[in-house]
Amino acid sequence: MKQATLLTITLLALLSFGSCQRASQMYYTYSGRLHTPYHIKYQYDKPLDGEIQAELERFYYLFNAFDSTSIVSQINRNQLTQVEDSTFRSLFRTAMLVSAYTNGAYDITCAPLINLWGFGFSKQDSITPQHIDSIKQFVGYQKVQLKGKEIVKEDPRLILNCSSLADGTVCDMIADLFDKKGIQNYMIEFGGEIVTKGINQRGEYWKLGITRPVDDSTGLSQDLQATIHLWPKGQTAETARNNGRRGMATSGNYRNFYIKDGKKYAHTIDPREGCPVQRDVLSATVIAPTAMLADACATACMVLGSKGAEELKQKLPEIEYFLICSGDSTGYNIMESSGFSKYLISMNP
Repeated sequence: MKQATLLTITLLALLSFGSCQRASQMYYTYSGRLHTPYHIKYQYDKPLDGEIQAELERFYYLFNAFDSTSIVSQINRNQLTQVEDSTFRSLFRTAMLVSAYTNGAYDITCAPLINLWGFGFSKQDSITPQHIDSIKQFVGYQKVQLKGKEIVKEDPRLILNCSSLADGTVCDMIADLFDKKGIQNYMIEFGGEIVTKGINQRGEYWKLGITRPVDDSTGLSQDLQATIHLWPKGQTAETARNNGRRGMATSGNYRNFYIKDGKKYAHTIDPREGCPVQRDVLSATVIAPTAMLADACATACMVLGSKGAEELKQKLPEIEYFLICSGDSTGYNIMESSGFSKYLISMNP
């Protein structure tokens, strides 16, 4: 559930299907499609279809803005202020953290601005500064707070849209379910956002691919820029934080770009400006302790650009990023954080 984001992750681990690593511990697969495809693979002594489905339903009940009965919809209509669910509160706190660290470049209250401009900025010719100013009166992360369990808005017109980190959040929700059951090996992918832990059925770390940003209307391009795993090089199960559990998310703006002076630039709405801005980042992949945080930061990098991504990394040292940036009209530039190399398996030219 992400604005202007393509699914740029290719799950290489899914190319081989389940086998048995130990007689009592099968690798099970649970996959399907909701608003986006999902693939879940885990090693356990029995299938957990019912419990996984229950988490997916809870996820929708919390964050589906198109369901009038969901928690976020009730908050947006000012029918609910007390939020009992800890996952919702965790998402809100993560969103506010990234908003503060980016000075509002990331903002889950900015949906009215996105709606103003329309899909692909189709309404840009009719928008005036007055339109933007009128909406910015009730947009801004500083205009809403979580006090204990209470959501407090400065303006009742303010609404929350959690799509920019919701897919990462549902990965974490299912990973938490697995962790509680003592499951050591799993891969969870939802809409291109991923959590992995441990190894796959071949005894290898889960391998993931980052695709090149190409103008592919089908979304099926498998042209890989890099292959990675989320297990840091040089670490063992004993030394890896949380037994190697990591989250990864990719945001992209591949078809919403233009060429200026021979270079590609992405059109991205900056909530601080209230309008599309020129940025050099065409794809941002972020690795973080949670997929929720990775998802929010990947979206933020699209707004911040490569220089802003460096500054965000200084404030959040636990993240690593891999950026595909505008080059000339036929090529791209790669920028990565200093610690990303420990996850990199190979890079394609």
